[in-house]
Amino acid sequence: MVSKTRLIVSDFIVSIIWVWNGALIKMFVFKVLQMGHDSRGEFMRQSLTVVSLFFFAFLAKVTKGASFNPLAVLSSAISGDFSQFLFTIGTRIPAQVIGSITAVRLLIDTFPEIGRGPRLNVDIHKGALTEGLLAFGVVTISLGLARKIPGSFFMKTWISSISKLSLHILGSDLTGGCMNPASVMGWAYARGDHITKEHILVYWLAPIQGALLAVWTFKLLFRPQKQDEKEKLKGKTD
Repeated sequence: MVSKTRLIVSDFIVSIIWVWNGALIKMFVFKVLQMGHDSRGEFMRQSLTVVSLFFFAFLAKVTKGASFNPLAVLSSAISGDFSQFLFTIGTRIPAQVIGSITAVRLLIDTFPEIGRGPRLNVDIHKGALTEGLLAFGVVTISLGLARKIPGSFFMKTWISSISKLSLHILGSDLTGGCMNPASVMGWAYARGDHITKEHILVYWLAPIQGALLAVWTFKLLFRPQKQDEKEKLKGKTD
């Protein structure tokens, strides 16, 4: 019980840090360093984003699984037992959403000029398809790395960070390339459009469907590691 409570609190805090992290990086690059929105400024911003992803990977390791993204915890919950699934849906994801909403409120109060977050720049169907495909990609990559592919913590985090950044860039002009329903919910709640059809379909239903499809596809293509280990042991005894 204590470990679960600690995990919920960690999700809440990490979600706040994640929202502030993205906003502060933009402010540092474009206002403090006074770089423009050209290739040089974008390169600096994305480089700092990769560094920050290493920091969040370290936080996840220290807190034993804290996450700022509902897709990450949902994909692991689907692969677990039913009690874990209920725990994730009922407590962890709401903690991430509340953390994101709290972070955006604090940001807007502290820096009123910060902006209003990602917006949909295409029609609702293209937007849903984009976020669904991006979620499918990011969850598939995460599941692949979780299978203990040979490599150090640094290498795995590097592959994950570059992959997530690439997917984000691909979708940034269309939907914001969010792949994170909780953080989008924070900004949408601040704008007052968190219960609109486009927000629910594009930033919640489509990514969740993409994540579910990724988990099921991964299960079809790759056998569970425990089953592989049992077959190897059986082969040795034979």
